[in-house]
Amino acid sequence: MNELSKETSPYLLQHANNPVHWKAWNSTSLTEAKTTNQLIIISIGYSACHWCHVMEHESFEDNEVAQTMNAGFVSIKVDREERPDVDAVYMKAIQMMTGHGGWPLNIVTLPDGRPIWGGTYFRKAAWINSLEQLQELHQTQPEKLIDYAQKLQVGLEQSAIIPSQPSDQGMSQEVLLPLIVNWKKSFDWDFGGMARAPKFMMPNNYAFLMRYGFQNNDQELLDFVDLTLTKMAYGGLFDTIDGGFSRYSVDSKWHVPHFEKMGYDNGQLVSLYANAYKRTKNPLYKEVIEKTLKFVSKEWLTSEGAFYSALDADSLNTNEQLEEGAFYVWTEIELKAILKEDFELFRIVFNVNDFGHWEHHNYVLIQNQSLDQIAKENQIDLKTLQSKKREWEDLLYQIREKRNKPRLDDKCLTSWNAILLKGFVEAYKALLDENYLQTALTNANFIVEKLWSSNGNLWHSFKNNTTSINGFLEDYALVIEAFISLYEVTFDEDWLNRAKQLTDYCFDHFYDTDQSMFAFKSDEDDPLITTHFEIEDNVIPASNSIMAKNLYQLSIYFNHSYYEEISKKMTRKIIPVINYPSAFSNWLDGFLNYSNFCQELAICGREAITNAKIFNQKYAPSVILAGTTSISSLPFLKERYVEEKNVFYLCKNKSCDLPTEDFEKVIKEIGT
Repeated sequence: MNELSKETSPYLLQHANNPVHWKAWNSTSLTEAKTTNQLIIISIGYSACHWCHVMEHESFEDNEVAQTMNAGFVSIKVDREERPDVDAVYMKAIQMMTGHGGWPLNIVTLPDGRPIWGGTYFRKAAWINSLEQLQELHQTQPEKLIDYAQKLQVGLEQSAIIPSQPSDQGMSQEVLLPLIVNWKKSFDWDFGGMARAPKFMMPNNYAFLMRYGFQNNDQELLDFVDLTLTKMAYGGLFDTIDGGFSRYSVDSKWHVPHFEKMGYDNGQLVSLYANAYKRTKNPLYKEVIEKTLKFVSKEWLTSEGAFYSALDADSLNTNEQLEEGAFYVWTEIELKAILKEDFELFRIVFNVNDFGHWEHHNYVLIQNQSLDQIAKENQIDLKTLQSKKREWEDLLYQIREKRNKPRLDDKCLTSWNAILLKGFVEAYKALLDENYLQTALTNANFIVEKLWSSNGNLWHSFKNNTTSINGFLEDYALVIEAFISLYEVTFDEDWLNRAKQLTDYCFDHFYDTDQSMFAFKSDEDDPLITTHFEIEDNVIPASNSIMAKNLYQLSIYFNHSYYEEISKKMTRKIIPVINYPSAFSNWLDGFLNYSNFCQELAICGREAITNAKIFNQKYAPSVILAGTTSISSLPFLKERYVEEKNVFYLCKNKSCDLPTEDFEKVIKEIGT
């Protein structure tokens, strides 16, 4: 029978009424497969995944499919967001078998969990036919399946070994130039992003490119980053009516998204836009930050200060059927009726034309010109046009709120909460909105009180006031990073001490001395078919690249030579093997920490917080900030506080200039 009604994951609960006898991923289900010698079907997806819903409707709700699956297989449903460890291992297997991956991820394994066949989305007939053939082979020629599984297992284990290519260049920044030159060849100079479709935002790509361009006076890079951020902000992918970004666009102009909104995207993009705003003071970036955080607070922030995970791409249409994007799109007839005499101007701003048309007479609102350009071309006062745009968005928002909303994924993931927490902190640095800081502090305290056990480990998931699933490296890496960022605006050393405590826990339970990397799973958990080391930066940076950056920063705060040694060792291992920089951009960002641009700034005195606010509004990505309003025991600040004075220390490579009380002078020297 179907056992998913016992679960809390919204994705698993979506499948609880399927006629398939689904089980959850646990030791009982895995043991049953071994005991009964049955092949295992592992089907992996997530609640906001459109094609997961399509396959469910076409196959998993179908009695004929269920009969095939129930007769000869142990069928296990996995929420990839709850079990990124399981997803990572079997995604690697699918990529080895087929050359590509995605979700839904459907894989068949031997009773011991070793994969033998799989793919992504399957139509009903192909799915049934494949399962029947596999079942026939399992019964009549099991040795063929075992032989294939053994060969694939060797490949999986070899892929987990991180190659070492010692470089005679040490930490020389010269290795970056050819990578940047090649990367530029793939830039889309019309719409920003990479010259391909579909387009994912990849925030860590643009954070690195902006930092590199800024440090090296590469105006071309900075122009490209600004082009990308502007085009993404113009709508389609960005919900200009209510804020928040969808996961990716299916086209090259950031227009038509898969309409799901994910916490990890929006948290990272707020951080990116906040830093871009600090550099440019572009009001469009400020608008994106404010709209997005308003959306996050309204739709995902819980009474406890936690954040829910996602909104689905699908919602009920006027026929009460689930349809992708139904909540977000408009017809021309609707817009004319709503906007009346303003429609013709609205049409120009939001492209109710061939550029903005999606399908079936539906339009996804998108700008392709700045309001300044539109105002000039139409002889309209810019402030009047800006006011009208706000009025239109508010009017459409009020109407849209009466529609059936997309389904909510109401689990709270530790890693994604940390990403959103950091987004609120970075927005506070840029805009000094105290509400952002309070939201960040409340969320940080939620993590400490609810997601951090008395045994020292973090939990991965929280729902219905219950924690579940031992934390993965991504949880620790992202929480450590978020706590460090919170220290940078509060100078509360408790956040640094907590970050250090979690870091030491990672060394105890995740670090592999042979690989000089952290494993994705704790050594306290049951192992999977192979060990996974998360190395490549994807839409979320690799947990190891985040840890390398965390260790670098903490090594300075705590004068901790071992942290610095491991950070360097990790970075040195990866940099020489990079041939596709967009998949290693957070590593490259960490590599910039070892350039001559890096500095440390200590702000000491009773006005330290006030001065930190001034500094934090400046784009200074290569400066590590510390400060105190009283005598501090933090090694970096020890004996630097002077009663009744505001003193500033600017350091580079562990060598500090003479202390000064001239803050303006220090600000001018930043980056020199």
